[in-house]
Amino acid sequence: MRAAPPNAGRWRDSLATRDDLERWLAGAALGDRAAFGHLYDATAAKLFGVALRVLGNRAEAEDALQDIYVKIWRNADRYRVNGLSPITWLATVARNHCIDILRRKRAEVGRSEMPADDVLRDLAPGPEANAIAKGEAKAIVDCLAELEAARSEAVRRAYLEGETYAELAARFDVPLNTMRTWLRRSLIALRECLSR
Repeated sequence: MRAAPPNAGRWRDSLATRDDLERWLAGAALGDRAAFGHLYDATAAKLFGVALRVLGNRAEAEDALQDIYVKIWRNADRYRVNGLSPITWLATVARNHCIDILRRKRAEVGRSEMPADDVLRDLAPGPEANAIAKGEAKAIVDCLAELEAARSEAVRRAYLEGETYAELAARFDVPLNTMRTWLRRSLIALRECLSR
């Protein structure tokens, strides 16, 4: 059954604060359906926009939205109040889920029939992502610039373009475990930089 697209009339994101979103995520982690309902109402339009941009098909985005919220419900306990916006975490869940859909489709129908290279490469922030990260974008760019060039490139390719650890290890000609270490340490450095 397909989830109904978010109703703009119900979307209360402009009224929801960061504290509201964090409280609702914490409630969802504890199984509070009312908190989860509030979270959906406040964020569904943005996450639908993310899904629509990545998938390029309204029906697929509607189907994906339902699965995205199932993931959020099951993994709400993984969100930690860490200085980053809860909407950024939610958008990342949505984006990663949609990239997984594209990868599965590519594997099923064969690479020659999918325009996936263009689609996957075009995951740089669009209008909805810019709105989500408006206050954080400059800080993130500044912090990425503080990383060594190769590490910064690896982070960008992993988290903005969806490249796997294996693809990155091959691209940078390093062992797989080294790439994992690069990304883990880079994310720690980014977190520390963003918390300053």
